[in-house]
Amino acid sequence: MTRVVRAAGGVVSRGGVSPGGSPDGSRGDDDHEVLLVHRPRYDDWSLPKGKLDPGEHPLLGAVREVHEETGVRAAPRLRVHTTRYLTGDPDVEKCVDYWSMVCRHSDSFVSNDEVDEVRWLPLAEAARLLTYAHDRGVLAAYQPLCRVDGLVILLRHASAGDRDDWEGDDDDRPLDERGRTVARNLAPVLAVYGPTRIISAGRDRCTQTVEPVAAVTGLPIEVDDHFDESADAAAAAAAIQRLASDDGVTVICSQGGLIPDVVATLSRRDPDRYRTPKGSAWALGFAGADFVAADRLDVERPSM
Repeated sequence: MTRVVRAAGGVVSRGGVSPGGSPDGSRGDDDHEVLLVHRPRYDDWSLPKGKLDPGEHPLLGAVREVHEETGVRAAPRLRVHTTRYLTGDPDVEKCVDYWSMVCRHSDSFVSNDEVDEVRWLPLAEAARLLTYAHDRGVLAAYQPLCRVDGLVILLRHASAGDRDDWEGDDDDRPLDERGRTVARNLAPVLAVYGPTRIISAGRDRCTQTVEPVAAVTGLPIEVDDHFDESADAAAAAAAIQRLASDDGVTVICSQGGLIPDVVATLSRRDPDRYRTPKGSAWALGFAGADFVAADRLDVERPSM
């Protein structure tokens, strides 16, 4: 029986345009560089990646591995691609999830037994230097996403029991024990994106879902009725486009009755594909106000 080893990594960029950093939302390919690593053990050039720790969320593992291998502290944006390939060891297959990332800071790189050299290269040069076809496939999947310069994380509140069992005002229905656990687990995953604003619908279960990430980041929770379940999906989508055009990354906690129609309005696709379980989210990438892609973010089932 084949054993699957889970790993994660990143297509890390610098140059071009950081989120919110361009007045016209453009990103130039000539000054847009990605980061490659050389591994002396294999004498190959590849994208930074590594094995997940037991129980580690792939997104957190991807950011950790990028920093450990390159010294770069990066913020993730959208999932790029998942590769599966045989490692050369008997009956061992590696499954690697990749995210696009932007370089926020670079510590001094120290050559070691795993990685002895790193290079920042334009996309075309990076594709030529990569040793493996599956890495070139990841870079090809990344190219449409390199336009992204704005990010909104649209989150559905975590579990809050059964509406029919709650005797008070439904606006006041709180998270249940499972919901509080999910909210705590969400906090480090959401924080790694580097949010600059946290917005919530007015329901208690929504604000409680983002309280842990607000505590981690030190950001206030802004309440906005554009994201209540009874709100108009087109108006909520327009509000998200405006937020994406601002400088920063916005986390929004909303409700399951609104989210599918909002993402469908932005993507012009069937809302059924955007059904969102409680405690999961969509990372919505934009180039200026133009929608680029939606990436499902799930804490309880992170392999999706």
